[in-house]
Amino acid sequence: MAPQLDSYFQQVDALSDAFIERLRQAVAIPSVSSEAARRPDVVRMGQFLADELTKLGAHVELRPLGKQPGTDLDLPPVVLARYGNDKNKRTILVYGHYDVQPAQKTDGWDTEPFELTIMPDGRMCGRGSTDDKGPVLGWLNAIEAHKSAGIEFPVNLLMCFEGMEEYGSEGLDDLINAEAKKFFADADAVCISDNYWLGTERPCLTYGLRGCNYYSVEVWGPGADLHSGVFGGTAQEPMTDLVRIMSSLVDTNGNILIPGIAEQVAPVTAEEEGLYDDISFTMETLHESLGSKTTIFDDKKRTLMARWRQPSLSLHGIEGAFSAPGAKTVIPAKVIGKFSIRTVPNMDIDKTNEAVYRYVEDVFKKLGSKNSMKVYAQHTGKWWVASPKHWNFSAAAKATERVWGVKPDFTREGGSIPVTLTFEQATGKNVLLLPMGSSTDGAHSINEKLDKRNYIEGIKLLGAYLHYVAEEPMN
Repeated sequence: MAPQLDSYFQQVDALSDAFIERLRQAVAIPSVSSEAARRPDVVRMGQFLADELTKLGAHVELRPLGKQPGTDLDLPPVVLARYGNDKNKRTILVYGHYDVQPAQKTDGWDTEPFELTIMPDGRMCGRGSTDDKGPVLGWLNAIEAHKSAGIEFPVNLLMCFEGMEEYGSEGLDDLINAEAKKFFADADAVCISDNYWLGTERPCLTYGLRGCNYYSVEVWGPGADLHSGVFGGTAQEPMTDLVRIMSSLVDTNGNILIPGIAEQVAPVTAEEEGLYDDISFTMETLHESLGSKTTIFDDKKRTLMARWRQPSLSLHGIEGAFSAPGAKTVIPAKVIGKFSIRTVPNMDIDKTNEAVYRYVEDVFKKLGSKNSMKVYAQHTGKWWVASPKHWNFSAAAKATERVWGVKPDFTREGGSIPVTLTFEQATGKNVLLLPMGSSTDGAHSINEKLDKRNYIEGIKLLGAYLHYVAEEPMN
């Protein structure tokens, strides 16, 4: 029997201004985890969440994670919380993060990034609005709406909110593994809201993610930076070698040129290919997200496959090179190129690393350069695929149809959320990705936003999901 949710939905609508104000307060805290000067703000954001949860009646613990490796900086605490402890109810573990990417008005923002600005069309602009403060606060708002409406909360809710996701989630895996049989011991399933709809019209449930291996290539030679007028043409230049190496990794159409990568990828079956036909996605939506029509493919199916189930290699930057405006005639003594490979089933981390190292070393050797080079992985993360036929997904699908009036798309995603696999392996439970925001939200970009409609209806969705979870047969 479908749960009675009308009074809950009405309460969410009635409290919408208060929920937006809560998001405004959160966005105002510049919790940028990658900047040492902002670390106190990250800690302040964790304390804000802990205080809000305590007011709602949750049991809250701020778990310290020690020092950030190689620094004297304290890692921000993980916020662990429990709401409800009824042995007769199912227990759902939810994860989110309260840190954000860097942002400055001078980056090209139309508004102040750490002030939530609501546009006439309902866009709520601000750093962290969609990634991931809006979704995190969605769980708190769901608790408050239930309390205000006098409705019994349908499950026990475990919460794990971290403050280092945008900078590698240092220390989180160890905590999850340590708490799998302790704080998280009674979890029946896991839900993460840290991804996005495929488009802007139809919600989705996500059951797969690509992994991410991130590499550095260092090339060095001279003992110090050189003047190109004095030394140009007399010294072999590290930048020249590096650019030639990086240009050999991938072609204009995204084909990875490293032997041993494509050979690992699971072949496409006819059944899998058929899954792409009915997914709500248009190239026009992709063009809007890109801000251009510079797509590799012109059709939906090949584009989605390239994003979800094929590996990709992206060049990210060069450390040590001159990148400021103007002209500077310097020859860098040492440069570090950075690139990543998004991995998919059935790619193996070690095999992929070995293929990369072997290829880069071979390319450098063929240059015949007197400079020195080394290549290494900064970090790696495995791909993840769950069963979308699990009761966790069927409950979320029913909740989506109840709130949005449409059946959700079942999707995979091109990005990586390494903690997804950690939770699955540590707890042995099904993990669901239940997004709140849409594809045009611009997470990590300028003018990041969360649509007011997605925020308020998303709060309804999170609460409805918990009600359907409480009723869904486990088999």
